[in-house]
Amino acid sequence: MLAEHRLASGLNQSEVRAFLDRLVSIAEPVRLYFRWRPQLSDAGDELVLEAAVNGRADAIVTFKERDLRAAKTGFGIEVMRPGEILRRIER
Repeated sequence: MLAEHRLASGLNQSEVRAFLDRLVSIAEPVRLYFRWRPQLSDAGDELVLEAAVNGRADAIVTFKERDLRAAKTGFGIEVMRPGEILRRIER
């Protein structure tokens, strides 16, 4: 999957590493107070949803927006593709 993401981003491997290092440096741990399962069809996505809900996220950024639709309808968390969030940041 990494190669697919690198291709979509247009970044080389060292640029991806620099981006991920920066992202990790600003990330905050989220304590899970409540489990919201089952909400989604993919059990792997449940962890993403629970972290977003417990962390009071405004949005989930993913290529799997259709799979996480319940985040918006059930929890009011926006779900968007990476390109969309980058366009918003640029403004």
